[in-house]
Amino acid sequence: MAQRSHRFCLVLHTHLPYLLNHGRWPHGSDWLNEAAVECYLPLLDRLQRLARDRVPARLTLNLSPVLTEQLASDRFRQEFDFFLETRLRYCEDNRGYFRRTGQTALAGLADFWEGYFQRMRQIVDGLKGNLVTGFAELEASGHVEIITCAATHGYLPLLSRDESLHLQLRTAVETHRRHFGRPPRGIWLPECAYRPRGPWQPPAGTGGAAQAALRPGLEELLALYGLRFFVADTHLLQGGQTLSAYRDFFPVLRGLATAQEPPARQQPSRSPYRPYLVASPGGRGEAVAFIRDPKSTLQVWSRDAGYPGDEWYLEFHKKHFPGGMRYWRVTGPGVDLGDKAVYEPQRAEARALDHARHFVALTAEILRGHEREAREYGTLCAPYDAELFGHWWFEGPRWLEEVFRELGQTEIRPATLSEALESSGLLEPLMLPEGSWGEGGDHRVWVNRETEWTWQRIYEAEQALAGWSAPPAGASPLLRRLLAQACRELLLLQASDWQFLITTWSARDYAEQRFTEHQAAFSRLMTLAHQVAGGQELSPDEEAELTRLEQADFAFPDLRADWFAAGGSSPFLTR
Repeated sequence: MAQRSHRFCLVLHTHLPYLLNHGRWPHGSDWLNEAAVECYLPLLDRLQRLARDRVPARLTLNLSPVLTEQLASDRFRQEFDFFLETRLRYCEDNRGYFRRTGQTALAGLADFWEGYFQRMRQIVDGLKGNLVTGFAELEASGHVEIITCAATHGYLPLLSRDESLHLQLRTAVETHRRHFGRPPRGIWLPECAYRPRGPWQPPAGTGGAAQAALRPGLEELLALYGLRFFVADTHLLQGGQTLSAYRDFFPVLRGLATAQEPPARQQPSRSPYRPYLVASPGGRGEAVAFIRDPKSTLQVWSRDAGYPGDEWYLEFHKKHFPGGMRYWRVTGPGVDLGDKAVYEPQRAEARALDHARHFVALTAEILRGHEREAREYGTLCAPYDAELFGHWWFEGPRWLEEVFRELGQTEIRPATLSEALESSGLLEPLMLPEGSWGEGGDHRVWVNRETEWTWQRIYEAEQALAGWSAPPAGASPLLRRLLAQACRELLLLQASDWQFLITTWSARDYAEQRFTEHQAAFSRLMTLAHQVAGGQELSPDEEAELTRLEQADFAFPDLRADWFAAGGSSPFLTR
């Protein structure tokens, strides 16, 4: 049945790479803890408030499998408790310093932060340390829909073998089922990167796959695993230049924008306010694409032209040391960090309410315009990285809460992507071109002169594992353990985060170190697997080495080596 009202589909992509057991500060578990305390817990808190108040807040939340595994682990709770205790101690120390130096306003803000961290600890204690439980309960009670992502956020169009895509997708579906009790209905394609059916060549090095091999479209692989829908960027539908999701936060990306001409226009007459049925000619599967709204995006993403740059909001870049606490506000465009004014939480809260009202009015205007032009109700898809809300934009979770409260006063209905799909009626078929939501609309952020070496090593690892697509009949439990851990290391090696961090220079040394560590672990495991397959036993030190890797990189405990397989039947086959 076709929809009978306008739909607002908020989609939050929640992801961090595997960080536990790989350092603490400045990159490592503190990165995960910071995201939890600034983003994940505030979002959960606001959604729980809306649920208690019976305010419709239907949204779609992607929890990436690798992030889910970390947030549900005992190791995370241990690290998080230490992190919070440290932050509370800094609040006390900062308050004492500010009082001794006569900075009474900053001392009051130390009290504000102490109350904030105490609130976050209450939420975690109520969940017994498992944040995933809180989001799962919201889904079970009908307030949100949780979808999946590629297992470790692998950049799917650039992986050289379809076996890798099967490994990323199968692991994602199985992990989602284990944590949420059901398979996911949709997926967030990492970086919204799509690849149609057609000939393919590796973009760097020689690659492990045959040159100019015919590769299936991503929608064909999604269909195998029961994944019915994904989100695509507007320029893949209409052409033109993409709206970069990261440019304002990583200025180095602005230099990449002029590296190539913008993509040629494709179908300028098609509207982004309806979903489309994506299928490649000759393909054996299909999926539905929801299109990112181009008009409201900048209001939320942009620090230059949007809400996060408002003068009353918390300044992200200026911090007080020791502790790295933030006590100042944006103050104004171009204001030097030394001239930032003191943060005023109540004024910031008021601005969040004003901006929520503005956003809802803008959304209504956009959808009414679509109705006048297309003579149909529209579906506005608003996809964002969740970490924007709370981390980059501290007031973002409050803004989201107010958006849903304001929507209740309009004719616009919040909906999950599944709900929007079920009410959309007959869908128009569409062939999407290749691309992403990254700078330039293509793959340049992830494959360039600075990252080519990473792809060569990934392709070599894929090729090395291809001969072990399934353990031989009668393989020993030890061999199966070695191959399963090799698959984990390959998945962690394939995370697109490493190339992004290298390109943006935001944590380049850490990314290069982590990539090299996982590549070395993979190679070592393959050496040991060949040794065991040849009839040799592992030494006590080699067995201890395997155990150490299993404990350090513990994600996906049910993973099997035969998930790295090309094609064939799938228990999730939908057609």
